[in-house]
Amino acid sequence: MTETTIRLTMAQALVRYLCNQYTVIDGDRVALFAGVFGIFGHGNVTCLSEALEQVQDQLPTWRGQNEQSMALAAVGFAKAKLRRQIMIAASSVGPGATNMITAAGVAHANRLPVLILAGDTYVNRLPDPVLQQVEHFGTPSITVNDGFRCVSRFWDRIVHPAQLLSSLPQALTTMLDPADCGPAFIGLPQDIQEIAYDYPVRFFEEKVWAIPRPRAARDEISAAVELLKSAKKPLIISGGGVRYSGANDLLSDFAMRRGIPMTETIAGKGAVVHDHPAYVGAMGIEGTEAARELAETADVIIAVGTRMQDFTTGSWTTFSPEAKFLNINAARFDASKHFATPVVGDALECLREIDDALDDWACDPAQMANAQKLYAEWNVSLDAGQAPSNAQVPSYAQVIAVVNKMAKPEDTMVTAAGGLPGETAKNWRVKSPNTYDLEFGFSCMGYEIAGGWGHAMAKAGKGVPIVMLGDGSYMMMNSDIYSTVLSGHKMIVVVCDNGGFGVINRLQTNMGVPGFNNLLKDSRILDKENFPHVDFVAHARAMGAEARHCESLADLEEAMAWAQETDRTTVLSINSDAYAWTAGGAGWYVGAPEVSARESIRTARKNQEKFREKQRRGI
Repeated sequence: MTETTIRLTMAQALVRYLCNQYTVIDGDRVALFAGVFGIFGHGNVTCLSEALEQVQDQLPTWRGQNEQSMALAAVGFAKAKLRRQIMIAASSVGPGATNMITAAGVAHANRLPVLILAGDTYVNRLPDPVLQQVEHFGTPSITVNDGFRCVSRFWDRIVHPAQLLSSLPQALTTMLDPADCGPAFIGLPQDIQEIAYDYPVRFFEEKVWAIPRPRAARDEISAAVELLKSAKKPLIISGGGVRYSGANDLLSDFAMRRGIPMTETIAGKGAVVHDHPAYVGAMGIEGTEAARELAETADVIIAVGTRMQDFTTGSWTTFSPEAKFLNINAARFDASKHFATPVVGDALECLREIDDALDDWACDPAQMANAQKLYAEWNVSLDAGQAPSNAQVPSYAQVIAVVNKMAKPEDTMVTAAGGLPGETAKNWRVKSPNTYDLEFGFSCMGYEIAGGWGHAMAKAGKGVPIVMLGDGSYMMMNSDIYSTVLSGHKMIVVVCDNGGFGVINRLQTNMGVPGFNNLLKDSRILDKENFPHVDFVAHARAMGAEARHCESLADLEEAMAWAQETDRTTVLSINSDAYAWTAGGAGWYVGAPEVSARESIRTARKNQEKFREKQRRGI
C-alpha cells in the first residue's frame, strides 16, 4: 500500500518543499530556489540547519558575514536572473532577523523576489523571555519579525506545522506574480520548527512554476491605441518591467518602426545598448539633457513597466501640464498613477497587442530626427566630460569612462547610493542588454558589494560584475569581499575615494548649508589636518582579495586589464573629485527651510518655490 503521508519536522518539511520547486529558464528546467544565504544562530541552528545540511548538494547554503548583506546578495541575484530564479536568506532570531529588514525594503521597493526565513521566539512562551527577545508588555504575540510586515509582499508566522501547506504555495505565488512581486517573509518559531507532523506526500511532488503573463482588457488596448494615434510628439519611458518581461527587443523594434524616441528609467537602463538608434539616454534627475528636452515637449508619454518614482519624473516637473500618460504595467497601482490611461498586464504581451492594433500608424519622422540630434549633442558633451584633464584628481565621469572602456560586453556594472548612481546613469555606455544594475529604488548604501556577490553567483563565470562604489559605501558594508573570496565568486570592485559622502555634501551646499558632517574634513574629528585615510588596498588584501591603488587614469586602465585576469575578487582604489559632477537632467523637490537667517538658504528656498510651480498635480 502506498504511503499517503510522511512524518517530518516543520523545518524538514519546509526544506523538502523548497527543494522540489522548479522553473524553466531559456528552455532549461532549473531549481526555482538556487540556494540559501544563511547565518545560523539562536533560533535556526538546531532545526533549520539540520534540515539544510541534509540537502546541501541539492540546495547549497552559502555562509554570509552579515544578515543584511547576504539578503542584499539575494536581491542582486534576483535582478541578475530577471526575477526568474530566487535565493533564500535565512537568519536567527532577534538582531539576525532585524538586520534583514533593510534588505527586505530594497527588494520591496524594487519589486524583486527574495524568500526570507527568520527564526522566531517560542509560541508556547514557556521559557520567555528568551535570549534576544524584545518584549511588548501589552501585546505578547508581537516579535521583532513583525517589523517585516511593512517591507514584505507576503508575511506569515508558522505557529502550527500544518500551516506550511497553505503558506508556502501562497508565498511562491506572490513572489512570481509580476503584479505582486516582492519579498516573502516567513517567521519560524523555535518550538514549531522541531515539531513533527504527518504531511501529505503529494505536497512534496515536483512542481514547475511559470511566471504569468497577464493580458490587458480589450477596452484598455483600444484606449491605448486611440491615445497613441493622437500623439504628435510621443516619448517612451522604458522601466525595469520591460527587462523582467523580456520585452527589450519588442520595445526597441516598436520604437524604431513607430518613430518614437526611447528613454529609460534607472531600473530600466540596459534594456538596449547605448548607441541604439531610438535611444536618447536615461530619464529624469540623473538623466540626459536629450531625454529632458524631449520630455518637456512630449504630448503623450508611454511609460512601460515603471513605477514613475521622483528621480524619473523630476518630482513631476519634467513633463508639460498638457501631456497625457499611457501607463503599461502589470500592477494596477502603477498603471493608474497620475490620471494615466492604464493598460494593466505584462509588458511584452501588451506591447504586442498595441502594436498589432496600430496598423500602419507611425509618428512624424521629425520627432525621431530631433531626438537623434539632441542625443548626438549629449554624447559630444559626454565625451568632453570624460576626456582626461589636468585636474589634480579625476572626476567620477573620467573614472567611469576608463572602467567602461575596459569592461567586456558581458560584464555587469553594479552600483547603488551616493554620487555614482547619477554619474553612471549618465556616463556608463551599456554594451550588451541587461548588464547594468543600479539599485536606486531604495538607494541603499551597502548594496554594491553584496549585490555584486549575487550577480557573480548568477552569472556563473559568464562575465564579471564590476562593482563601483564610493568610500562611504565601502566603509558601510564591505565584508562580502571576503565571502566572494571564500566562495570563489569573482568580481572587480572599484572604490572611488572622494573623502566622505560627496554627493549628499553637494545637495547640502547647493541648498545653502555649509559643508557639515558629510565630507570627512567637515566632520567632528580629532585632527582635521592630519586625520588617517583608509588604506582600501591593505583592507581588501586582508580579506584575501587582490588589490591595487591607482594614482592616475592611466594606472586605472592598466589595473583594470590586470583585474580582468586575476583569479579572485580584485579591488582597485582611486582618489576622485568630490566637487566635479556631470551636468544635465531634471530638477528635484527637496526640503528647504521656510525661514533662515542665512542668505544662501533663503535663496535656495526661493529657487525651490519657483521650481515647484512646474509640478503636475496628481496621485
